[in-house]
Amino acid sequence: MNRAISVITGLVFIVLFFGQADPGNTPEIKVWTARAIATVLAEVGPQFERATGYKLDISSDLPTGFARRANAGEPFDILISGSAPVDEWIIEGKILGETRADIARSGIGVGVRAGARKPDITSVEAFKRALLEAKSIAYLKVGSGVYMAGLLKRLGIAEAINSKVTRPDTDIVTDLVTKGEIQLAIVVITQILTTPGVEFVGPLPP
Repeated sequence: MNRAISVITGLVFIVLFFGQADPGNTPEIKVWTARAIATVLAEVGPQFERATGYKLDISSDLPTGFARRANAGEPFDILISGSAPVDEWIIEGKILGETRADIARSGIGVGVRAGARKPDITSVEAFKRALLEAKSIAYLKVGSGVYMAGLLKRLGIAEAINSKVTRPDTDIVTDLVTKGEIQLAIVVITQILTTPGVEFVGPLPP
């Protein structure tokens, strides 16, 4: 499991083929980004704005949401997303392939509502037991959720837990935990660590 977890959420930084920022004419840069990097930009963005005179218009969403917006003709300047969606957009000619660059990796982990009991997930067997005993579980339909769906099949428990699994198509996994609607969130670790009201249980076991 280690190798897959380490690369599943590799992020890339891309400049749009038809919307590169022009320092002479563009006061604003529209950035479409995965939530994990949106939290970073919230910290370093103001420094960039002060140093360059540009204003960042940051929008956080999943690849499917960005695809719908791009197909509807909405312009943007920079995309920060998962490797697979970016590869598709390069093939489709929506972004410049030569601007592709890996900038970060984020492992997948488990989160619970603040104050709730944290299950043991320190081994593969313990992780399986935690999922089988959980009342409700959430992971995404896309991104890290694609990896999780395959992992659960390999572990042989996909059917056993299917009835208590929620797979949102928007980036709300940790939000569902804070509301008390879901017991276990399985999502990129950065999202767990940056969502108030959610506590990090740990990374997926090796």
